[in-house]
Amino acid sequence: MRLSGKTAVVTGGGSGIGLAIAEALANEGCRVAIAGRDDAKLKKAASAFKGKQPLLTHAADVGDLASVERLFAWAKKELGQIDILVCSAGVNVQKRLMAELSPEDWEAMMRINATGSFYCLRTVLPEMRSRKDGLIVNISSISGKRAAILGGVGYNASKFAATALGTTVSREEGPNGIRVTNIYPGEVDTPILEQRPSPVSDEHRARILRPSDVADAVLMVACLPPRAHVAEIVIKPTWQDYG
Repeated sequence: MRLSGKTAVVTGGGSGIGLAIAEALANEGCRVAIAGRDDAKLKKAASAFKGKQPLLTHAADVGDLASVERLFAWAKKELGQIDILVCSAGVNVQKRLMAELSPEDWEAMMRINATGSFYCLRTVLPEMRSRKDGLIVNISSISGKRAAILGGVGYNASKFAATALGTTVSREEGPNGIRVTNIYPGEVDTPILEQRPSPVSDEHRARILRPSDVADAVLMVACLPPRAHVAEIVIKPTWQDYG
């Protein structure tokens, strides 16, 4: 129970990496609220979790500033101060090549993957600054470090933006006692694979990361003392090229 007495908000918490992170934090005693656009999905995930602490839920669209502000107003009432923020909401689309990507899909990816994180950081940072403490974990992607064709032009651009956001805020807020960690997962077996242009085989899924692998990395960061700052982590399948 290394995080007993701590609180966290995890966006994109209804499934995949976000849910795995929320469960890992809760199992270490943290009081955790998961947020996402699908209220029924959130409630189903929370009811299925039988861990050390129950998961609280609140539907929110991170790409809508008013919705984000409502989320954190609710979280303040339910949790008190927010010690940990995990930005894990993210989307991709099937038609992702430059020749076929629609303006609507471009806007959706930028709004959720980049602007959504900005809105969450903007809302939670004032309180963290006032007490000179806080941890923000920004789930970017290898696509935010290496612009490979697999991710697609819009996803890559949005994740590069998320990477720059986390890196810059980390440098700005470090003197205020706030730690920001960018995490760059490679391929992970999550629902986002359903948006691949070609179906992903069971054999391929078996070779890639599990959401719990990323959650373990986040948990390591969250359990460090305030004096220790992990600026970034790349975590990928052993066989996946990274260079």
